[in-house]
Amino acid sequence: MNGAQDLGGQMGFGPIELEENEPNFHAPWEERAFAVTLAMGATGSWTLDASRHARETLPPAVYLSSSYYEIWTRGLEKLVLAAGLVSEEELKAGKSLGPAKPVKRVLKANDVAATLSKGGPVDRPEENPARFAVGDRVRTRRMHPETHTRLPRYARDVEGVIEAVHGVHVFPDTNAHGKGEQPTWLYGVLFKGTDIWGPDSDPGLTLRIDLWEPYLDPA
Repeated sequence: MNGAQDLGGQMGFGPIELEENEPNFHAPWEERAFAVTLAMGATGSWTLDASRHARETLPPAVYLSSSYYEIWTRGLEKLVLAAGLVSEEELKAGKSLGPAKPVKRVLKANDVAATLSKGGPVDRPEENPARFAVGDRVRTRRMHPETHTRLPRYARDVEGVIEAVHGVHVFPDTNAHGKGEQPTWLYGVLFKGTDIWGPDSDPGLTLRIDLWEPYLDPA
């Protein structure tokens, strides 16, 4: 969707400031936000793509005025409400007001390290041949879905070249909305900066974006 998270090419937000020796977390509550989000994701109550969509559908004023882990926390609130795991009253009270709702799985403390090191692979077996090969010229589709997509707004309806074929992966556009994984081919597509940003862009700039096959057509 074209939400506040899709900032590529937008002006007026100032430079990205790098913090030297930046810590993983700037406050203890950020550690808790990270831990709770991962623990709830491990319950299997929603998919990773659904959690991304929950964050990107925050109202723009809320999203842009929130810190990174505030966005995570607010997205998690939406997810647990939608899944019926808490009520509005419980969120306001900051505590349970009734028996806990059952979940599919529980991530135990002793299993955290092994679970994180294992990760959550999203590559899947190949069932159909790839439509494109390295060196093929493609054009991204012009699309403005209200649902989740990983095709950035600034990179739509632009020509590029297939630089890598990554195999078959879960398709986030369907997986975010309970329509199944629908695995499809994933490609690394190389774009010229001038094709994306126009002739005023740095002529030496190139951009590589990983894009799923449904986003692409032959150029």
